[in-house]
Amino acid sequence: MSTQLGTLEELPQEYRDAMSQIAVAPLWPQMRKVLPHDAPMPVTQAHCWAFSDIRPLLLRAGELTPVEKAERRVLFLVDPGRGAGAMQATSTIYVGMQLLLPGETAPAHKHTPSAARIVVEGEGGYTVVDGDRLPMEAGDLILTPGGCWHDHGHCGSKPVIWLDALDLPLFYYLEASYAVEAPLQTPRNRPDPSEVEYRAAGLAPARRRDIAPPPSYPMMRFPWKRTEQALREYARHGDNGIVELDYINPETGASCLPTLGFTAMMLRQGKSVKPVRRSASAVFHVIAGKGHSTINGKRHDWSAKDVISAPVFAAIDHVAEGDDAFLIRIHDAPLQEKLGFYEERNR
Repeated sequence: MSTQLGTLEELPQEYRDAMSQIAVAPLWPQMRKVLPHDAPMPVTQAHCWAFSDIRPLLLRAGELTPVEKAERRVLFLVDPGRGAGAMQATSTIYVGMQLLLPGETAPAHKHTPSAARIVVEGEGGYTVVDGDRLPMEAGDLILTPGGCWHDHGHCGSKPVIWLDALDLPLFYYLEASYAVEAPLQTPRNRPDPSEVEYRAAGLAPARRRDIAPPPSYPMMRFPWKRTEQALREYARHGDNGIVELDYINPETGASCLPTLGFTAMMLRQGKSVKPVRRSASAVFHVIAGKGHSTINGKRHDWSAKDVISAPVFAAIDHVAEGDDAFLIRIHDAPLQEKLGFYEERNR
């Protein structure tokens, strides 16, 4: 197989001009850029965003821009491999930090991309998704799937900050990204399904499936308190390997969102965790604890509320320092599985 391909500069200028005039171009000079041998060559660069750096800038945004003017007051994380202004933490994952101050409401809208929120700090915030009012407590994962109406409110006394994760880059690339606005929703006077219908693992409401099929997104809120309890119990009875639990649709067992996956992780203190190399890119949000991750040979120190990114097929080594650490891994494995190419490789 030939590994040496011709370059554009080798072609006569008049030939290059003729191609440009009719909007065509030769493939061979760019073949290895789009189809490299053996493994991808990602643009994404691993990075750690310290919450201690982001928080004062986010609070300053609260002083400078009212939420009515911003609609969503967010600072998004920029992949260093793509440069300033890139609304991507990885190729397919958008991540931002959103602020809501006491008494504020963020207007209702729905959009084609799917989103999830991970609550970082504060009390009294809530999200209303298709009429269900979902309280926002530290560590909770809250879904706002594509096409679902959602708005945010804050009835507490201190700022509330959460992490937004969206498949926005995918929809933007497909030229399919747009939003529709509406007045604030009137929440139903009932607890959300995570507190009633899906409180216990392995149990779901009985129903006549021919009359009332299960909803596409039956559970929109995954309380962190129950997730941490499940991780600790799993770690107590499991082996000494990686302690991970996937967030799933409780009716189908599939990923909770179509193109984004979420996995809760527990890192035991002092133990090195070296997962397989995955074709999926990832963003890790630290719920609690501190430690470091070596990604493709570069060390990134982290603590609670920080965010770390990793490109596809990254060699990763996580170490929790001091006490156990808890993270949520956001990844695009569900998208890759649907496209039929998700892959894992041993180190």
